[in-house]
Amino acid sequence: MARSKPDAWDAHYAGGGRFRPLGDSERRLLAEHLPAPAGGRALDLGCGLGELARHLAGSGYRVDAVDWSETALAEARRTDAPGVTYRRLDIERDDLAQLTGSGYDVIVLRLSFAFVRDRTRVLNRLRERLRPGGALCVITPVAGAVPEDRRGIALDEEEIGLLGAGWATADRYEADGLAVLVLRGPAPAAPGYAGKGSPSPHALTGAGVVVTDAAGRVLLGWSVRGVWELPGGKNDADEDFAAAAVRELEEETSLKADPAGARVRAILMDSVHGIPRVTAAVRVGAFTGEPVVTEPRLMRRWEWHETADLPLLARPLFTPSAHVLDTVWPGLLPGLPPVHRYPVAEG
Repeated sequence: MARSKPDAWDAHYAGGGRFRPLGDSERRLLAEHLPAPAGGRALDLGCGLGELARHLAGSGYRVDAVDWSETALAEARRTDAPGVTYRRLDIERDDLAQLTGSGYDVIVLRLSFAFVRDRTRVLNRLRERLRPGGALCVITPVAGAVPEDRRGIALDEEEIGLLGAGWATADRYEADGLAVLVLRGPAPAAPGYAGKGSPSPHALTGAGVVVTDAAGRVLLGWSVRGVWELPGGKNDADEDFAAAAVRELEEETSLKADPAGARVRAILMDSVHGIPRVTAAVRVGAFTGEPVVTEPRLMRRWEWHETADLPLLARPLFTPSAHVLDTVWPGLLPGLPPVHRYPVAEG
């Protein structure tokens, strides 16, 4: 879904907008599965008006309650809440190092995870802030239980399965129509690489596009075929690789770039189902816009990823995308399938 802007949330709360109150079933599950240890610390992300944060504090936690709506936080602070510290923070764009350095015993995202765009990267940064034995808890509506016009507030079963990947245990409970996921023991998987089924017969030539944001994060899409992949695709007739890369980037993500600024770094050749496959590794520098899903029949969403996280993805990379990434960051990805690589000299 489209990522909401902070002023939209401010308007939501200023206009009297509220979210579903914390229910008895949720309170019972939190008490049963996430009791506060001695000196326990909790992080409530997307805290809104602070109801969950106050409940966690009443259960024995010291709580950092985070939201990016100053309107919501101002109202939350008007309720006396010993043990709760409210902070304004954008968990996707701000530096999470400003959160407590001692880590957390529990991190909770209640009714907020569906609004996070770069979910994989955010989860990786959050799991780094769990104390040993700590848990990450996501409480979310499920897509199959909400009306079609409200699917944007919920996670479907595929997203819930993806959320639980990369943990030693991923327990799921039900609370009055909400899924309560308790994730423990970060367990990054070994890197995996996969194809996406048999292509239609054709001379397979195309481009894979590496584009990074101002922080150096690389853009990957979560495909409907169950792999992470770079923007890119096949050449049109008489179209060179740089032009194909820029066209596909805009068609797939809405990001716009100048073909003159696209650089072919290498030509890669492997085979798929007995058909030779040629992929140009193209690096695009400057671009304008924000990535959005323009072809939902092919792609679930686009996320900016830290390059250091790429070897630890819990789901496989599309093999040609992995080879393109290895061209730009040699040696980053271990155990790549074989490929013929023909570097292209700059200039």
